Amino acid sequence: MKQTQRLDKILAHVGIGTRSELKRLAKEGAIFVNGVKVKDSGMQVNPDTDIIKVNGETVLYREFVYLMMNKPQGVVSATEDNRDRTVVDLLDAAYAPFEVFPVGRLDKDTEGFLLLTNDGKLAHNLLSPRKHVPKTYFAKVEWEVSEKDREAFSNGVTLDDGYETLPGILKILKIGNESEGVLSEIELTIMEGKYHQVKRMFQAVGKKVVYLKRISMGPLALDPSLELGQVRELSADELLALRNAHESQN
Repeated sequence: MKQTQRLDKILAHVGIGTRSELKRLAKEGAIFVNGVKVKDSGMQVNPDTDIIKVNGETVLYREFVYLMMNKPQGVVSATEDNRDRTVVDLLDAAYAPFEVFPVGRLDKDTEGFLLLTNDGKLAHNLLSPRKHVPKTYFAKVEWEVSEKDREAFSNGVTLDDGYETLPGILKILKIGNESEGVLSEIELTIMEGKYHQVKRMFQAVGKKVVYLKRISMGPLALDPSLELGQVRELSADELLALRNAHESQN
């Protein structure tokens, strides 16, 4: 990021107003930088060191935002959609100026961990196939998931289009029983993000996923305090862990 930027660009970026609105606010004497009334909203300022106030409120500038969402079912992982509600529609209006987007996709009927940001470089690193970022899912499966399935996943399976997956780590939490109507419960960690991959991996061994939730991505785990549809910003430690994980893979 450049040391200095236009004041109106900074204020527009954090949602204070359009450039014409900011020009009006400057004329009205509503904008101050380091205690001095601003006459020109296009002046150069340093957002890291200069104190900017609008209508008496200090403006906290940041270029990027990083959000963890517990995605609910029925919502699509997109910034806009003609038919369905999107994950961006669930965000507070305060995040609108940042133009965040989901990092990767969760199926419409899949719940759980979803990262949203406007940091394109970080998103690229997370989604790059050569980075092999681990993603862990909790699933309920019809009916019995066996040690044979675990071994098959550990070697990689062939999907319906002929693609051979990388090895996955399957942890069986509960073994189901069809006659008793009991579903298996599992955790599966994969290093890829192919379309419907978890569901298709189980299809490859003759099983059906009936519930799917992503519980972690890279070094970050879904915050258990987040209700479905809720969002919070990543902590400084979480963001550092995310960045360190990718630097170590470069």
